Amino acid sequence: MINTFKKHNNDYTKNFKPENKIICHSYITSIYQEIFYLIQRYFIQIKRRPSNLFSGILQPLLWLILFGALFQNAPVNLLTNNKTYYQFLSPGIIVFTSFTGAINSGLPLIFDREFGFLNRLLVAPLKSRDSLILSSITFITIITTLQTSIIVISSLILGNNSLNSNKIIIIVFIILLITLSIGSISICLAFILPGHIEFLAIILIANLPTLFSSTALAPLSFMPYWLQIIASTNPLTYAIESIRCLYLYPYINYKTNIIETVWFNFNIQDSIYLLTIMTIIAFNIVKKIIVYKCE
Repeated sequence: MINTFKKHNNDYTKNFKPENKIICHSYITSIYQEIFYLIQRYFIQIKRRPSNLFSGILQPLLWLILFGALFQNAPVNLLTNNKTYYQFLSPGIIVFTSFTGAINSGLPLIFDREFGFLNRLLVAPLKSRDSLILSSITFITIITTLQTSIIVISSLILGNNSLNSNKIIIIVFIILLITLSIGSISICLAFILPGHIEFLAIILIANLPTLFSSTALAPLSFMPYWLQIIASTNPLTYAIESIRCLYLYPYINYKTNIIETVWFNFNIQDSIYLLTIMTIIAFNIVKKIIVYKCE
């Protein structure tokens, strides 16, 4: 009887052994999985609502076609030497595309806040809350790069331009810097502002004035003195002038001045350094603000 009880007791104990081993992932692997699945969720959203993707392509494409056609009969030497207005306008529209896509990157987050999904993520056992920021920035970078690539191809067709591989790499890098810096600020606004109405109002106020206070539509020499000062402090100006220089000139020295003002002169290399520093500063400030808001 005792032997029978021991036999049944051993069988009963064996049934409670787990069938699979519990695997403990490393910190980097866990962060990667969190970012991957959050990005996958954003792609599911854009698959269900593809209008957001197409509107980000259609709006700058209309700007390029209609605004370029508006000044099509302008004198060739009015804005640049031996270049048409299509060729002058294309770099500005390219940067404007990345800016528009990046500034809207906080919109999904602010809707997650209003619907309560963000609170679930904040109380979830995440390895790091940085995955929330990194997934949003990575997603908007992929989408913005796709949208900008279509605008670049369209501008090359309309302007009869050609770019080599080195120029394409530099253009993509400049676009990434603009996307990362503006996208970080947009995500920060999504955590700070009370709702999507205020967020959309800030986007509406900042969108066109930022475009018109840069050199996207006209060079610095065409602007009044007070607008030149504003345009010289606009980060988009340095991105636009760098890409414009790569667009217009087949052979270029990266230390050639592209912006000459009373206060300073900037070349392509200086502009890339400036945009990189601004991106790092924006990302660190935004990270501290979000950590403070989430505590």
